[in-house]
Amino acid sequence: MNNTLETQSWRRSSYSNGQSACVEVADNLAETVPVRDSKAPDGPALTIPNDAWSTFVASLKDAG
Repeated sequence: MNNTLETQSWRRSSYSNGQSACVEVADNLAETVPVRDSKAPDGPALTIPNDAWSTFVASLKDAG
């Protein structure tokens, strides 16, 4: 299976309400979470280690 950023299924938060200026993430890579700007889907993506992404998301939930 070719599991690259180009073949990922990208998603936005349900809180984006269809807005075009959103962050998108993909969930299917084994060790990283790719993150990109929805306004530039062909542009670069950040790849964040799973443990760092989990810590980031948890801190957002704690702050909210």
